[in-house]
Amino acid sequence: MPVEMIGWIAPRVSSEIIPAEGPAFSAEVVAETARIHEDADFDRVLIGYFSDAPDGFILGAHAANVTERLGFLLAHRPGFVAPTVAARKLATLDQLCDGRLAVHIISGGRDGDQAKDGDYVDHAGRYRRSAEYVDILRRVWTETHPFDHEGEFYKFEAAHADIRCASDPHIPIYGGGGSDAAVDLLSPGLDVFMLWGEPLADTAAFMARVRNAAKGRRITFSLSTRPILAETDDKAWDRARDILTKVTERTGGATNPNNRTAENIGSQRLLAAAEARDVHDSCLWMELAAATGARGNSTALVGTPDTVAAALLEYYKLGATSLLIRGYDPRPDAVQYGRELIPRLRQLVADYDAAQSAA
Repeated sequence: MPVEMIGWIAPRVSSEIIPAEGPAFSAEVVAETARIHEDADFDRVLIGYFSDAPDGFILGAHAANVTERLGFLLAHRPGFVAPTVAARKLATLDQLCDGRLAVHIISGGRDGDQAKDGDYVDHAGRYRRSAEYVDILRRVWTETHPFDHEGEFYKFEAAHADIRCASDPHIPIYGGGGSDAAVDLLSPGLDVFMLWGEPLADTAAFMARVRNAAKGRRITFSLSTRPILAETDDKAWDRARDILTKVTERTGGATNPNNRTAENIGSQRLLAAAEARDVHDSCLWMELAAATGARGNSTALVGTPDTVAAALLEYYKLGATSLLIRGYDPRPDAVQYGRELIPRLRQLVADYDAAQSAA
């Protein structure tokens, strides 16, 4: 099947090596970033969720208004908007962008960050809440008659929505998490389970756990990495080490005690892989994860476009039919991905799929 390429959009330009400057929300930055990704042949862009960030619904509406084809993956945390309200908001935005929306359910990995918005539900409870939330979203989007609900976290009567998703039967639901609770509770309700870039063997084992937990329901995977490209492998590694130097100057690097521990189970997995080896498989580089405390998508694939495309193909072969790629210089890197990486990867995927069909 065709690979889905996902990029990243934010309300201002920043990264681990670029300090945030200017206003917290720039409509111009949003519009330019959206157009760059559409021109680069990305299928979607992820709109992140942070406790101090501008509203993603409005950001997505603006980005949709300046593009024609680009899709949007809107990160959304259960617990702050009632699921019946969120279902209507999401369906409205999907109608506004002509069926280009998907939602990424973020359960929350750090207690302190959740507390900033007044949420004190514990880790396992957040995943139970997310599972209940997803079930309610689906029902609001598909039920033809008003319905009641009484669960652990939500209770309501005669819920019904006149607005439905433009997508049929509803928008795709993405989500993820590295803990047993995330796998066991979310897998049965998600369409796409999102993973960070771990070594291939670990990724395959984790996918097997998710498929087993999905209990026969079809589920696909998205995998996130940070490609660092150059015209030769040596130059790519030079560039990667330069990025590491800049990151270390800002964070203290792997020697900073705060970067050696993490609440988030997914981050703990990345840090363990970094501790085991700097480079896994062909070109999966873990030092940037260690230097940042693995707080999110932080493992790099380093090399020429051919090298990195071949590495991404190996994840596709495991079942990652969506690949999220984001650079350390976000907009120029997206342009480079569109020019040098995405076409190569799409051709590799097409060739692999054709060979599988022939076999």
